[in-house]
Amino acid sequence: MNPHLLIAIPLAPLIAAVIAGLFGNRIGRIASHTITIAGVALACALSLYVLKQLYWGGASEFNGPVYTWLVSDGVHIQVGFLIDRLTVLMMSVVTFVSLCVHVYTIGYMSDDPGYTRFFSYISLFTFAMLMLVMANNFMQLFFGWEAVGVVSYLLIGFWYTRPSAIFANMKAFIVNRVGDFGFVIGIAALFSFTHSLSYTSAFAAAPQLAQQTLPVFGGVNALTLICVCLFIGAMGKSAQVPLHVWLPDSMEGPTPISALIHAATMVTAGIFMVARMSPLFEHSDAALSFVLVIGATTAFFMGLLGVVNNDIKRVIAYSTLSQLGYMTAALGASAYSAAIYHLMTHAFFKALLFLAAGSVIIGMHHEQDMRKMGGLAKYMPITAITCWVGGLALVATPFFSGFYSKDAIIEAVGMTHRWGATYAYWCVLLGSFVTSLYTFRLLFMTFHGEERFRHTQAGHGHEAHGHDAHGGHGVHEPHESPWVVTLPLIALAIPSLLIGYFTVGKVLYGSYFGSAIEVLPSHDVIAHMAADYHGPIELALRGFLGAPFWLALAGLFTAWLFVLKRPDLADAAAVKFAWLKRILDQKFYFDWFNEQVIARLSRALGTGLWKAGDQTLIDGALVNGTAASVGWFGGVVRRVQSGYLYSYAFWIVIGLAALLGWFLVHA
Repeated sequence: MNPHLLIAIPLAPLIAAVIAGLFGNRIGRIASHTITIAGVALACALSLYVLKQLYWGGASEFNGPVYTWLVSDGVHIQVGFLIDRLTVLMMSVVTFVSLCVHVYTIGYMSDDPGYTRFFSYISLFTFAMLMLVMANNFMQLFFGWEAVGVVSYLLIGFWYTRPSAIFANMKAFIVNRVGDFGFVIGIAALFSFTHSLSYTSAFAAAPQLAQQTLPVFGGVNALTLICVCLFIGAMGKSAQVPLHVWLPDSMEGPTPISALIHAATMVTAGIFMVARMSPLFEHSDAALSFVLVIGATTAFFMGLLGVVNNDIKRVIAYSTLSQLGYMTAALGASAYSAAIYHLMTHAFFKALLFLAAGSVIIGMHHEQDMRKMGGLAKYMPITAITCWVGGLALVATPFFSGFYSKDAIIEAVGMTHRWGATYAYWCVLLGSFVTSLYTFRLLFMTFHGEERFRHTQAGHGHEAHGHDAHGGHGVHEPHESPWVVTLPLIALAIPSLLIGYFTVGKVLYGSYFGSAIEVLPSHDVIAHMAADYHGPIELALRGFLGAPFWLALAGLFTAWLFVLKRPDLADAAAVKFAWLKRILDQKFYFDWFNEQVIARLSRALGTGLWKAGDQTLIDGALVNGTAASVGWFGGVVRRVQSGYLYSYAFWIVIGLAALLGWFLVHA
């Protein structure tokens, strides 16, 4: 495999980002979006070519350095690539979704004054994610890990004149730093044992680390502690409870970046990292149980929040939280291939749903409240059809891509026997009903039923930008979006519908991943499931008989009843279960706890340290105290230099008497 070709994949979007960022105002909008789209398109084409080489061309994996950054105490800190089937799958998904988002952005951000800056950011975001997934060492992994965090900070706060956007990007940045603290500790612990930053050394040391105990917390298995620390980093990036609070607020960024963050980049980094570290996690059942319980909790309870939300983008954001929980639960069940497979299928239909939501927002003149929509299928048929495709994939409808990956996760969690598996199984199973309820609620409220926009004033949505932001008294007729918006929707709807059918046998139940993922034979639930696999059609037909499908059907019926047939029942339920609605409206009080408890304690601690440490000790005792002491001592000493001759004569006599006395005593 040609290393120069591999280097070109991340460099193409990086160079395009630099050109658009530094010279965008000079070369103009058309040149800026052309260059960045060309850079990502080249990266996508080369990624697909490498996929073809690895899977069909018989090429061997590439694992080696491409650049030595520095050598310190014999440790080589390098930029290096590990290109295997796991990596190339991620590269292909990231670049394809990013390409669709780039094209979509032409239409969505057409009226925005930060047009060229936005293209520069999303291209740089793609570069950062590629560096992360292509890494063969922890230094480069950490570089990509932090780079996607920094660029996401810039993108979430893209409309930096809005206080809510600045609050959201700072929240995302701080919460991710909490997770990254654990991530750094995990990497440092691995380095302390292996004296190397390469994956190969870490993986080779895993069996030995599994036998060592550290003298902390009364004795902790070394590998368990390392894996838990690494996963804490994944909890931040992939928004797992309790480090999930930043993800819904990231909707303050423009819709294209919501699609990119939630579908193929940043939030999938944690899932990819745990799958990549499977040789470590497989030797720690305790760490895997921790992963399993956290993922299942996120899958069910975060899905509930989507049921009560009325912002079209936030509903999809809570859906992302839930689906990331499914992927994490699969990792905890040692079903790494199922997690990555769901990551791939989810990338397509979740990007589709976000971009379709953006199309609705454009058609509704920047309105995001679903209570002010309804009946839009007549006005926006392409958006409605593609959004329905994404929704049906999300609820795991048989034959749609989401079915093949999501049902496999539920089955895998049900088959595992590690601690927490029963709780996790019921969470992911009941999550099928919750997913269906909020998905069909969104589809019905947006595209069907009464045209509620005729009773409201459009033009006051959250994503107001351009000339539509300040007008809008009276009713704006909804309209279908331009082709630069609808074309990416169609491009994403096709894999959302078909990719599961054509790839499930090879990627999930076949030997696609090979040595890229390591599973101990006693943990390999996917191998047991593969024994019952007899083709995608038979699998889909079996899906119609499974509990997840009937729970999804119950969710569909409930959404139809409460949204279209008897909306009054929803109001009655909200009154009867006011306590539950209050809990869900408050998002389980996570934000309240962070802002009222943790933030207040942090400010109190900072204020106390400032007053006691800075004002009292440093300024008071050290700085002012030292100055006062020097002043006092100087006041005493200066009496010696009085300027009077009789004073000097007196001190000479005293000194002479003292010397004579000393000589007489010691003679």
